[in-house]
Amino acid sequence: MCYSNSTTSTNIDLAGKYKKKIPSNQADVIHYYASGFTRPLWPVINQSEEIQFMKWGLVPNWYRGELSEIASKTVNCRIETAHSKSSFKHLINSKRCVVPSSGFFEWQHLGKEKIPYFIYSPETKILSIAGLWESNIDAQTGQFQNTFTLFTIEANDFMAEIHNAKKRMPLFLNSESAIEEWLSCESEITSFSMPAKETILSAHSVDKTILLSSNSNLPEVNLPFENRSDQLSLF
Repeated sequence: MCYSNSTTSTNIDLAGKYKKKIPSNQADVIHYYASGFTRPLWPVINQSEEIQFMKWGLVPNWYRGELSEIASKTVNCRIETAHSKSSFKHLINSKRCVVPSSGFFEWQHLGKEKIPYFIYSPETKILSIAGLWESNIDAQTGQFQNTFTLFTIEANDFMAEIHNAKKRMPLFLNSESAIEEWLSCESEITSFSMPAKETILSAHSVDKTILLSSNSNLPEVNLPFENRSDQLSLF
């Protein structure tokens, strides 16, 4: 699943790619590494004229319990079961979004060893991940909030070798026309469920000591690092 992500693009970068306006009161949000379970603020693209900024971990508008409890279960949405989940099914035809990413992190299991990888695209600075968003009122604070989730699909061969435990990957929208069609909410979501071309993705292992530290949001967390002597022939 995609629980760890990165966004290092400025508001100007995002506005240019998605043809959106920049909110006047919102500074750049930069995450070299962020876990969805910490509910980070993220730039998100929906049908609004402006870039939106939302918390990761979707909170349904009917939910009145502890936010962290529901948000920890809605960081991702499996495209195969979205229509049957009460948190997501009412949003599929009205509140789709695109989540910009500079790359994401997954762990490869080799026996008892776990190797973290950073997966990114050498072709484009910004990957576009399909998602859903929701608006509600925080029952505890009374404040208005927007939240989102990321769609995941079955991994392609490239990602299955890295994320070899669960064999999942984000649902990427690989063209401007795909992004426009997704946001229009007019097509069935399963029509977008083909994995991304393997050639658009690349990966390298990263330093797990940084990734597991109390301060993992550093530029160095994205850099190549050899965690073991043998490297996958895939890379």
